[in-house]
Amino acid sequence: MNKPTVQDIFRCFYPAYLEKYSPSPEQAKVARNILNCKTGAYGANVSVCEDCGAVQIHYNSCCNRCCPMCQAVPKEMWMDARREDVLDAPYFHLVFTVPDILNPIIYNNQKLLYDTLYHAASATIRELTADPKHLGAAVGYICILHTWGSEMNFHPHIHTILLGGGLTSKNEWKDNGTAFFLPIWAISKVFRG
Repeated sequence: MNKPTVQDIFRCFYPAYLEKYSPSPEQAKVARNILNCKTGAYGANVSVCEDCGAVQIHYNSCCNRCCPMCQAVPKEMWMDARREDVLDAPYFHLVFTVPDILNPIIYNNQKLLYDTLYHAASATIRELTADPKHLGAAVGYICILHTWGSEMNFHPHIHTILLGGGLTSKNEWKDNGTAFFLPIWAISKVFRG
């Protein structure tokens, strides 16, 4: 038996979800795209074998970046490009999150507060890594916003890939080896403001 796809799950449960909840216009668009991806709703291409006449129909994808059905190839291409960008150095994974009690406020002010989350995470990294007590260098990092938790609930948080070293004010490379160099208490304190 095949595992159910995200599209299968949407087909089964999205109508009942709509009876209870009101998704934002952006969420409704993503749901529509996932439901219609590669179904013919966005058109199709037809291939015909010149030798035997066999016909094969290829349904167009929705091209929504949130759709797991059609974004697998672009995601892999993006990952390959990022692999070419990385330095031969250690990297660390950080997660910046806010208390759940703030989730309704964030949900109702997504544009403003997502930008604020990004800014706070970025400012925290820059402030702490510039401090000679921790590293004393400008580091590279990538921040990625996730808006859901492990139980698929609304839980905005920022995942960060942090380079384990950086350039000093004299343009010299500095790192602390493979050990993580930022104290968690300091990250929490600066991120909270």
